[in-house]
Amino acid sequence: MTSEITLQDKVVVVTGSSRGIGAAIASAVAAAGASVVLASRKQEGLDEVAEQIRASGGTALPIATHTGNPEAVDALFDKAVAEFGTVHGLVNNAATNVYFGPMLGTEEGPWDKTFEVNVKGYFNMVRAFATRAKGGSIVNIASVMGMRAAPFQGVYGMTKAAVISMTQTLSLELGPGEIRINAIAPGLVETKFAQMLIEDDTLRDIFVARTALQRHAQPDEIAGAAVFLLSDAASYMTGQVMVIDGGMTAT
Repeated sequence: MTSEITLQDKVVVVTGSSRGIGAAIASAVAAAGASVVLASRKQEGLDEVAEQIRASGGTALPIATHTGNPEAVDALFDKAVAEFGTVHGLVNNAATNVYFGPMLGTEEGPWDKTFEVNVKGYFNMVRAFATRAKGGSIVNIASVMGMRAAPFQGVYGMTKAAVISMTQTLSLELGPGEIRINAIAPGLVETKFAQMLIEDDTLRDIFVARTALQRHAQPDEIAGAAVFLLSDAASYMTGQVMVIDGGMTAT
């Protein structure tokens, strides 16, 4: 193995890669030498990210995919393997948070949608990857909301706690096949996904006041960790949660 952080000649699938953290990770993965398979619900956004990657000299294959649908996920991986011959890495980033409010006020529709995307979608992607890859690395994007109380984001927090549990269990089950799986737990990151929190001065200040760095993050501040975990530099790391929260959970 090597301590060099490179993804040269690797093929990596990144979900939720049409914007935000996913797009930043996809661009960083491509810059590190990998061919990137971009996945999210809408083709238009994926095409824009793919063009940006290609303009920088990278290789990208955009495929609109609903990760909650196992058949669509299988089709995604079949296309990726047909194009590149194999897959070496997976970043599960696609997520939703359709309800903000007291946890007991959550209705069944938002509950089911959040679990479908944030938990079932991750599991579908991992299973499809594991049945095709000969070794490799999986990175699940979790959240500090899955590690602490998540007022007004309770169901979202539950799904992220489930992602962490999934990561730990699958590290034991997939390890003998030389597939590593780790999670990244970001704090507050400036994305469209977190727009409501970022643009509300009161809510943003509550989060920022709890961080050692006294600010929220940008998407590219999460991307480097994903590249590291995908690379051979992290060859003995599996079943772990890498927290990137500006020191929020240190308090």
